[in-house]
Amino acid sequence: MQDLFSQEPVLERFLNYVTYDTQSKPGAKTSPSSAGQLALAKHLQQELVALGLQDIVLSQHGVLTAYLPANVDSNAPTIGFISHLDTSPDCSGKNVHPEVIENYRGGDIALGVGEEFLSPVHYPFLHQFIGKTLIVTDGNTLLGADNKAGIAEIMTALYRLKTENLPHGNIRVAFTPDEEIGLGMQFFPFEDFPCDWAYTIDGGTVGELEYENFNAASAKVTFYGRHIHPGSAKNKLINALTMACEFQHAFPQVETPENTAQREGFFHLNHFSGDIEKAELHYLIRDFDGTEFEKRKQFIRDLVAQFNQQKRLLKPIELVLTDSYKNMYETVKNVPQSIELADLAMKHCGITPNHKVIRGSTDGAWLAEKGLACPNLFTGGYNFHSKHELITLEGMKNAVNVIVAIMTLSRTWEKV
Repeated sequence: MQDLFSQEPVLERFLNYVTYDTQSKPGAKTSPSSAGQLALAKHLQQELVALGLQDIVLSQHGVLTAYLPANVDSNAPTIGFISHLDTSPDCSGKNVHPEVIENYRGGDIALGVGEEFLSPVHYPFLHQFIGKTLIVTDGNTLLGADNKAGIAEIMTALYRLKTENLPHGNIRVAFTPDEEIGLGMQFFPFEDFPCDWAYTIDGGTVGELEYENFNAASAKVTFYGRHIHPGSAKNKLINALTMACEFQHAFPQVETPENTAQREGFFHLNHFSGDIEKAELHYLIRDFDGTEFEKRKQFIRDLVAQFNQQKRLLKPIELVLTDSYKNMYETVKNVPQSIELADLAMKHCGITPNHKVIRGSTDGAWLAEKGLACPNLFTGGYNFHSKHELITLEGMKNAVNVIVAIMTLSRTWEKV
């Protein structure tokens, strides 16, 4: 096993990084939300120093940035590469014990000594991994490939540039906290990270290139009722729970996550709480199309207004509607070079680009809203946010090769 590590620096780095517990914590009062994220950032800071990067800054909020100037004379663009430090709060990331399976022969994969396992019956993509090297969990935690694989791939690409003395353009890198809870970019030093465009390394299967994501908002709808003994409740009791149920039934039942795919938008009731006197519904609102997105928000406004006008209420229904992020494509489409260079780099590495939409978001959506085009590139991972998470060594090496290709090919391109 040690021989494999020494031959594959991306694997060695990855197995080191997953030992850090960087699980983000919803509701935390600090940024980053967990101490492990800052600990990993400090470790990466020392690695960047050892690699000879410049302008290395680790902010008090756990954002780590660095710069590698071009080693050739050209008018090359400055390209950014970004991955996030945290792992998902959906599954424990403490005491991660990865298992490396060399020369996978097919069939079920036992995860540790418990009852968890991976099966090609449930995950048919395993069939394409015969003979490859898989990294899985022991069935007690997630693996952390989302997004420590991305970090390992960026760091290994920088290592190759330096040790192989490869010609390259201007490069900036950033490692950010709390992406999984949507808070990592609020302290991002945008003015100190000047790029012509950038890439997040946060995707899944080999070849993925993503540059469209949902427009997103959240809605909290609060209902107020009056509790009266049910034996004498006629014309007196106002049940917030039944009112909330009626409100939910007014939504189009086919426009939900479980009934939509690709670029189809949805309403998602993701939390329902309360009692007769007070009930709350929490919704996620998603749509790729900006006009349809605004219509979805207006649908909820109109429905609240209708209920307030037509129903017998103790007090008006309250609505808090909050925008979350926008579709990055509105910015990326103005910088087609960001897509063209990624496509060229993949083809240069013998990989067929697979353009996909993101039914979610990345840090790139926030950067795009600020004006920086930032498509998302693959890491080679699968089953993120779960105990069934896995990644292949070959996938990680492919990601490293593509990042190196972007870094080297960009020297021949012109600034935006």
